[in-house]
Amino acid sequence: MFDTTNHTVQTFFSPVNSGQPPNYEMLKEEHEVAMLGAPHNPAPPTSTVIHICSETSVPDHVVWSLFNTLFMNPCCLGFIAFAYSVKSRDRKMVGDLTGAQAYASTAKCLNIWALILGILMTILLIVVPVLIFQAHQ
Repeated sequence: MFDTTNHTVQTFFSPVNSGQPPNYEMLKEEHEVAMLGAPHNPAPPTSTVIHICSETSVPDHVVWSLFNTLFMNPCCLGFIAFAYSVKSRDRKMVGDLTGAQAYASTAKCLNIWALILGILMTILLIVVPVLIFQAHQ
């Protein structure tokens, strides 16, 4: 049952009713670890770290599109950008990151154009009346 050729067994015997701890057996390897400490390995332990990205961030530009829709909406570009932003968010929710990226890229481009045209129209709406007013004086 037990192979005594590989292990040296030390038995600690105590009488049953003497209040001493019960019998213990210690294997040779356990005795060496207890006396010498943990085994010393010259090679440092190595570890492997695996990074799992649960979700890739795809910006959908909904807030920027909503701002352009409400405040600077030349040629309805802000509204169209908002529609593409919502489509991008929907694609991201179902897990289609490629489709979400495509819609987000279109929304970003439309938002840039809406912002540029909105700023130009605002400048023209301020500058042109001032020039006309100065010309009539």
